[in-house]
Amino acid sequence: MATLRLVLGDQLTAELASLRDYRSGDTVLMAEVSEEVTYVRHHKKKIAFLFSAMRHFAEALRERQIDVAYTEIDDPENAGSLEGEVLRALKTGNFEKVVVVEAGEYRLREAMKSWPQVFSTSVDIRRDDRFIASQDRFEAWAAGKKRLTMEYFYRELRRETGILMDGDQPAGGKWNFDHDNRKKLPDNVAILERAKVEPDEITLAVLKTVEDRFGDHFGDHDDFWYAVTAEGAQAHLDWFIENALPNFGDYQDAMKLEEGFLFHSVLSLYMNAGLLDPMMVCRRAEDAWQQDKAPLNAVEGFIRQILGWREYVRGVYFKFMPDYLKRNALDAQRPLPDFYWTGDTRMACVRDAVLTTKKHAYAHHIQRLMVTGNFALLAGVHPDHVNEWYLAVYADAYEWVEAPNTHGMALFADGGLMATKPYAASGAYINKMSDSCKSCSYSVSKKNGPKACPFNYLYWNFLIENEDTLRGNHRVGMIYKTLDRMGDEKKQAVRDDSERFLNEIGLATSKEAAE
Repeated sequence: MATLRLVLGDQLTAELASLRDYRSGDTVLMAEVSEEVTYVRHHKKKIAFLFSAMRHFAEALRERQIDVAYTEIDDPENAGSLEGEVLRALKTGNFEKVVVVEAGEYRLREAMKSWPQVFSTSVDIRRDDRFIASQDRFEAWAAGKKRLTMEYFYRELRRETGILMDGDQPAGGKWNFDHDNRKKLPDNVAILERAKVEPDEITLAVLKTVEDRFGDHFGDHDDFWYAVTAEGAQAHLDWFIENALPNFGDYQDAMKLEEGFLFHSVLSLYMNAGLLDPMMVCRRAEDAWQQDKAPLNAVEGFIRQILGWREYVRGVYFKFMPDYLKRNALDAQRPLPDFYWTGDTRMACVRDAVLTTKKHAYAHHIQRLMVTGNFALLAGVHPDHVNEWYLAVYADAYEWVEAPNTHGMALFADGGLMATKPYAASGAYINKMSDSCKSCSYSVSKKNGPKACPFNYLYWNFLIENEDTLRGNHRVGMIYKTLDRMGDEKKQAVRDDSERFLNEIGLATSKEAAE
């Protein structure tokens, strides 16, 4: 009897575990379903990327003589859900079982557990082995630890893989070159034109469908140039290694108005959808250093994002779900400001980060962490609202990678499981790492008053509002000593400015009012 093999939209990998034992007579099912597109209102460019990549992957499978049953979003028989599409496919053939690789998001992984009963047939749910570390490997490392520090997990994976190792010591004598990677972008450094893929007929058809069906979703979908095949993703990797990696390290934390990419790889959407293998990407970067084509600080910083952060956040997510997203350690209760969707704000850094996101379904990690994330942290926005926004607007966002980065790193909502202190910063940090303050309506040098940068007084207001929770944190102890030296008049000015500004943007001025 035949097997029905379901491939999800983020499993576009030729050697996927569910495809390895394919035999003649089996059917591979792929489906574009409204349930997966609308459980959050995904960015139009994100939908277009995934649908086009899925259709191209189906064609590649057919070229390998694999039978593919593919349901497009506009198919009048489309059941609207993965479960419904599997049920519909089971009625078309004599299948003895369903084979699928475990889902990358907790909600769908849990739903799969009920599928044998729903389908009244055997369901073989296979491990997703496309990551460098298995979940069991992460669990073994995490066992007994009160705090899960990414750096130590990263070092263990360096030792196990041999990446950037000199025997049993790290290449260059240091595990981490982060201190070298915090430079502001000089005016004379040229930003190279990105490698782009011209949309083919499949992609153009998808773009039209997305506009017709999801035209009211956030985001632009014109000027679409992302790769939608493994070959195209490989070409973008080649471009990055040759052109951007050499400068990535120095300027990975830098920001520049109307420059959404700088020297970042923009490879996360390809790895997260399965079009690029993360270990291969790390090896390519390591080769560039070994061949003197890129400096060690750039290569180590890039590899750490993959071998370190990417592997680590997946481990955290599946270890602590579903309770992880119920945590709200700072009791943040305010709604998400409207300008996260419109970009209609006088804060130049926030406006640029939102409009960059709207245009590209992408923003680099400092824009996400230290601009939109930092503002949401300081303003006390409820984690649910922030998580929904990040999951919806970025083409590389799946909950396994989005939630720990947002919930843990940006918002400190997990109470310090991932970060030893909140990533809170005033306007001084943004001024140090970007050019946005020069053209902003607010003055970064002013601490109080209507013309002062909102990040400045919101920073101190955040510390005042969360004093009971944070004062005992050893990483912020010195900051509270500075707060203690402030006079009552200055503290009141902080509260008054914060209340005025929060009222201006339609946010409740206190946690109690927000509730």
